[in-house]
Amino acid sequence: MPYLVEHFYSLQGEGKFIGTPSIFFRFGGCNLSCKSFGEYFIKGKKVYGCDSLRAVNRTLFEDEWKRVEDSVYLIDVLKDYLENLDFRPHVVITGGEPLIYWNDRVFYGFVEYLINEGFTVTIETNATQTIDFERFGAYKSVIFAMAVKLSNSGEPYEKRVVKEAIAAIAENTDYSFFKFTLDRSVIEMRAYEEIVDIVGDYPHIEVFCMPLGDNKETLSKNDKVVAEFCMIYGFIYSDRLQVRLWNRQKRR
Repeated sequence: MPYLVEHFYSLQGEGKFIGTPSIFFRFGGCNLSCKSFGEYFIKGKKVYGCDSLRAVNRTLFEDEWKRVEDSVYLIDVLKDYLENLDFRPHVVITGGEPLIYWNDRVFYGFVEYLINEGFTVTIETNATQTIDFERFGAYKSVIFAMAVKLSNSGEPYEKRVVKEAIAAIAENTDYSFFKFTLDRSVIEMRAYEEIVDIVGDYPHIEVFCMPLGDNKETLSKNDKVVAEFCMIYGFIYSDRLQVRLWNRQKRR
């Protein structure tokens, strides 16, 4: 059964739908650690990883991990948000890596409900989990933000790039997109070659590149070099709106 770390209403900060009002469901657990992405001091300890550390490190944040035993709970949370809105926002399922639960009955039941009710659903994923789209057909109507990790994540290639999983998403959804996190170091090394290796078989799929940084200072160190990289190679620049607006504020 899945663990829900947090839920909140905000603006989508990254990728294709940047600026779109969205209800976020953040699930706990991830198959990658991405230790090169950041250094943090949490509860007196130095830890490394992505900016969604509370959804990755259960040891430090166990009190925030809620075990969800029925999709009705998630549906009720959604309905509570909708009561205060006069329109239907997007729904974003994120993590951690939410697709570690892709064939879980509770998780899939929630996805199936969202699709059947006509919601626009984005699942943010590292695209390492191979979904069976024939048995779990609701995923065909989901938009996948495939945030495949590059070498600057610190993860080995064979763990972070699973081409079978990428192909399943690319071939079974009407629209999904790639979203890469870059910094100066990976751009100066071989970012273009790494990206082409991942996206080369799918010229019809849009590629977004965004700067590494979970705070304004770090973001500003990488944003211009990523923008120039996009201008050179024809990729789409994506800022990180949640960082620009709220810096490190939680639930944004």
